[in-house]
Order: sequence, then structure tokens, then C-alpha cells
Amino acid sequence: MGIVIGVVGPHDLVDDVAATCEEQPGVSALRLDYDHESQAPAIVEAHANAVEGWLFTGIVPYMLSRAAEALIRPAAFVDYSGATLLSALARLQYEGQDITRLSIDTLSAADVTATFAEAGLPTGQVRTLPYRPEMTSKKAVAFHRRGPEHPVITCLSSVHEALRGEMHVLRLAPSVRSVRVALRQLLLTAEGQAQEDAQIALGLVEVDNEEGLLREATALGGTLAAFRGGTHLLVTTRGPLHDATGGFTALPMLSRLAAQNEVVRVGFGLGRSAAEAESLARRALARARRIGDVAAVLSLRADTDIVLESVPVPPADAQNLPVIARRVGLSVPTLEKLIEAQAAAGDEPLTTREIADRLAVQQRTARRMLHRLELAGLAERTGNLTSGSSGRPLTLYRLTL
Repeated sequence: MGIVIGVVGPHDLVDDVAATCEEQPGVSALRLDYDHESQAPAIVEAHANAVEGWLFTGIVPYMLSRAAEALIRPAAFVDYSGATLLSALARLQYEGQDITRLSIDTLSAADVTATFAEAGLPTGQVRTLPYRPEMTSKKAVAFHRRGPEHPVITCLSSVHEALRGEMHVLRLAPSVRSVRVALRQLLLTAEGQAQEDAQIALGLVEVDNEEGLLREATALGGTLAAFRGGTHLLVTTRGPLHDATGGFTALPMLSRLAAQNEVVRVGFGLGRSAAEAESLARRALARARRIGDVAAVLSLRADTDIVLESVPVPPADAQNLPVIARRVGLSVPTLEKLIEAQAAAGDEPLTTREIADRLAVQQRTARRMLHRLELAGLAERTGNLTSGSSGRPLTLYRLTL
């Protein structure tokens, strides 16, 4: 079975980088290009489920996507220093330019100095603008315009477009070697995560009434079977369990099952084999029994136990906002605004856009907040609403704060 890599970058680079990736047996590339690097996070979010990893044609779209918290898959970027920069210097010298007097953006001063030293070139009159999170293409253009009339080396297609009519500007394109190095790093990371995600997760579940249990197992991407002594066996893998528990912090299914059962105890074991996972699940269930009638525990190797949830979600009139705020990682004022929003909507669900407008935040921030509430059993997805544009559909939520 092959691996799909999403290649993200400007139109004229994506095909060449993707073709180099596809030289590797078992690798296919999803070509995703943009007009401006600022579009990279939206592209990544829209195609997150179609790839096993991301390869960016440069550091800027990678950093923008990481800052937007859009990277839920392994990711790497092609480095433009070293062989790529040396190739650009050779080309400029061939064109008759003085390569000891340059203006360079995005690359770090240390990388530039090391490459020049390797070529035996001085750097006294080389200006650099290293990449920083606050750097934009407009700031890069202004940096190049402020300096002496040196040739410009840029890593950004937007900067190249802005300057090519007024000064000698060369845009770096990733070398084949740099692409192969980045791809090798990405494949190693993706393979490591795939092996980790494939770890077996066994859950031993004690409930009075098994109604709803099959639905919960399906939601975890697992299967359900009877076990000894009336206990149920839930079989899944690490990846789905990690996602459903918000990174092994809470188990929403516990609260839902507790609404129909006086006793709900869940013990999950995470192991490299079925035998190891079962042994750890038994240990986890034993600890859950010691905690109380409603409890969930995840047991890992090295005698590590994580209590996922120990009490059911209390009814609305008994909930304590400061406690909920600590539990879901949101502030009390934010929770109050969410309660007001749901009260104003009555029984109608709210869209992510409506929540974003109410809280004066971006939609992706609203989606993250709602996802946290959903994991805690305090929000429920009720469907999607087409936004009427080419953007992603708006998810409908009903809050139960």
C-alpha cells in the first residue's frame, strides 16, 4: 500500500517537486498549488484527510500552516540553502551579476554565511532578511527596496512578481537533491507515526445496559464483542482512540453511557500486540473499579495509567463554569458567551460562522473551541449547512452547556 503526499506550493514549483516525490516507489503526490503563500493553511485544512503527509515547497507556507494549527499530519519543507543557493549563485554569476553584493530573503544569516564560505565568497555586502513568523511578502519587498541596488534572491513567488519589473531578481527553486532530502525526512516521520497509530487499543467495558455501546465502538473505528463475565471487548487502534479522547484527556462516550447506566467502567490498554493490550486493559479496568461506578482509565507500558474521565457530565443547572473552563481549556467569559448564543438560538443549532461572529474570532478558532466542547460531551454535531460559496460547508452544533 502506497503513501499519498500532499505537495503544497506555487503553481510553477508544485509539479516539479511532486514529480521528484513520485520517483520514490510507493509514493504518489497530490498536487495543491496556490496563488499566494497565505492560502496554504486553507489548502491544508481542506485536504487533510486525503494525505498521509505534507511536503511544502518552502519554509514560508509550512510555517503559515503550522501557525494556523492546520497540520494534523507529518509535514516537512524543502530547504533552499546549500545546493539550492549555490545553484542560484552560479546562475547569477553566469548572467554577469556581482554575487558578493546581494539582498536575500527568508534564508537565515547562518545558512547564507555557511553556503558562501563553502564557495569561498565574502559576505560583507550581503543583506539577509531571515524568515520570522511576522514576516510577510510586503515586508520582504520593502526590505529589498530599501537597500542598495543589489541583485535580489527571494524564496517567495509573490516577492518575485512584485520586484521583477524594477530590479534584477532571482527566485530560488528547490533542487532535486533538496527535495529528496526533505521527502526522506517526511517518509521516516510518517512511517513512525503510522506504526504508532497502528498500536492495538483494547477496551474492556462494564455496563448494566449495552444499548448505545455498539454505536460508540463504531465511532471509535472499532468492533465490539462479548468478553468474560459480562464484560464487553472493544477493539480499535491508537489513532482513532487518540483523536476521540482529545489526545488521551477525556472520553466523551463515558458521559453518554452514564446517562443510561448507573455503572460504566472502561479500561483501555495500548500495546504492540493483542496480548500486551489485553493485559494493560485488565489493569486499567481494575483501576477504574477502584475509582468508582463511572470511570475510564487508559494503561500504557512502563506502569503509566491515565484517568480519562471519572464522573459523568453533571446536569446543566449543577455545572460549575470555572471547572468546565479548566476541563476544556476555554475561559469562563468565552463559555458565558457560548451559553448566551445557544440561549438566543433556542432549540436551533448554531453554525461555526455564527459562533465565530459571536466570539469575534476566526472560524478555524471557533471550530477548535467547538471540537474541545464536543470531546467533553458539551456540544453535539447535528449536520452541515452549505455556505452558498465555494468554501467548506458550515458545521451545525447544538451546545449543551
